[in-house]
Amino acid sequence: MPSVMKTMFLNPPSFEKFDGGASSRWPATREIESYWYPVWIAYPAGMLPSSRLVDAPPHGFTPADVVKMAQDYEFVVLFTSTVGFESDLKMAQGMKAQKPGLKICFVGPQVQIKPAESLLASPDIDFVVRGEFDHAVVEFAEGKPLSGILNASFIKDGKVVHNPPRPLMQTAELDALPFATDVYKDNITIEKYNVPFLLHPYVSFYTARGCPALCTFCLWPQTLSGHAWRVRSVENVAREFKSAHKMFPQAKEFFFDDDTFNIRKDRVIELCKEFKPVGFQWSCTSRVHADYETLKAMKDGGCRLLIVGFESGDAQILKNIKKGATVEMGRRFMENCKKVGIRVHGDFIIGLPGETKKTIENTIEYAKELDCETIQVSMAHAYPGTELYDQGLREGFLATEAIADANGHQLPHLEYPDLSREYMVESVNRFYDQYYFRPRVAWRIVRDALWDSNERKRLYHEAVDFMKLRHERRKMARKGVSTKTTFLPKPPAETRVEVASESPSA
Repeated sequence: MPSVMKTMFLNPPSFEKFDGGASSRWPATREIESYWYPVWIAYPAGMLPSSRLVDAPPHGFTPADVVKMAQDYEFVVLFTSTVGFESDLKMAQGMKAQKPGLKICFVGPQVQIKPAESLLASPDIDFVVRGEFDHAVVEFAEGKPLSGILNASFIKDGKVVHNPPRPLMQTAELDALPFATDVYKDNITIEKYNVPFLLHPYVSFYTARGCPALCTFCLWPQTLSGHAWRVRSVENVAREFKSAHKMFPQAKEFFFDDDTFNIRKDRVIELCKEFKPVGFQWSCTSRVHADYETLKAMKDGGCRLLIVGFESGDAQILKNIKKGATVEMGRRFMENCKKVGIRVHGDFIIGLPGETKKTIENTIEYAKELDCETIQVSMAHAYPGTELYDQGLREGFLATEAIADANGHQLPHLEYPDLSREYMVESVNRFYDQYYFRPRVAWRIVRDALWDSNERKRLYHEAVDFMKLRHERRKMARKGVSTKTTFLPKPPAETRVEVASESPSA
């Protein structure tokens, strides 16, 4: 039996302080430095005991550092992103230059939606895996031939070959995966992970994969995780919750980073019954569909905060993006959250289809009416692989395919006849100003830092970053927006693509 290849799982430093790839649904260099956990690559890392998980950005590893690290391994699995792909190719090239026999696999939404283009972009990529890659990369490390690995795409005799798709994992298979938190213990430092609205340090993992919601802009459900909602059993999640609580006594809270945590009421209530005796607080993602009874059970089970995508205060825009929720549902949801005592971090987006100067003002007023504990305001981005991207190409509001600058910061790239990118950039600044520069909101932000020196330090650094961000965005609005593309080149017209079975799919 062949020996198992010594494997490194890499969340790459595509840019300095880049929060992307295996960690973020919205890959970018954050204006306020923050990092999500690389949960996706933790699972296969846990299946290969001799492997190492390297989450480069939060740990301060540079491209030169990871190229050097790779020399100690036989196989590198790199989770790439649309924004960071070109940078990641340079890292792969550097690794192969130092160790030509090294095998490199790229995974993530970018190579799922453009497997042939990704492979043809560089001879340094040995293969890619479309969709869920947990078992595919482990099989390769264990010696299985590429020709027999489902979801794999590779080049053979000058032709791109797509192996048949692998069925999505269901409950029994998800339960059989190792705990991501066990992998964290040996590979990362939790104090390196910071998200402004979560307590520090926090620990994040998944209880499910996929999301049945059809939001046109959301990347992972349309690519990596899929729309089919697949859950770990309540017992399995509860065991990891209890284990992680003992393993990380310094953690202030857990975060369930599911695409949406509270999709099914009965499961949420069962989980909360398991969490309650532990007596430890947690936060999670949420849609506005949860009723009072569900929210009350969540609060009783230790829930502290919900991340909620309200997106817009305009009813037609919510319909345009297939949000499956209404403005009134958002109001009722917030009322219930306040009744039970759960804080809410509200997400809003400027520049979705149907946006006008008037709808922007409506959304700002809606946000102030909801009065979430904290908010995030983003410019709409249409990533390849999403319905929004296809719509932008079809209807002509995709002004440029550039979605990030040379340092990985997001750039506005959607534009409408009566709504310029520059106006939308300025609107994001105005949104934040009108929301946060209200006395009671400013007090809320300061309140929690009064008795906690760590929170005071964090608040100071975030405030400095925020003011820098406002300044940079204003400069961007005055100077206009670069049109440098970050997307992949199309394959040469003469390229022959051989499909081994079915077309690529998740």
